[in-house]
Amino acid sequence: MICHNCGGALVEVMTDLPFKIGLHAIVVIKNLPVLQCGNCQEYLLEDRVVQRVDDILHSADDHLEVVILSYAA
Repeated sequence: MICHNCGGALVEVMTDLPFKIGLHAIVVIKNLPVLQCGNCQEYLLEDRVVQRVDDILHSADDHLEVVILSYAA
């Protein structure tokens, strides 16, 4: 795939990303597979990954300030 930002090649890498839920809660998802541009570092989440992230975020406790979860769990 090609980066929509700079035209560079996207490669699959594993990374950790934060997501804000609720007013004050942040969920960090570790070992998240993303397609990342080797040139500008822009990243893209595939549809299957977005669905899993959505499931993870809906199951997270938004009463906690910071939650760290694994993508694979």
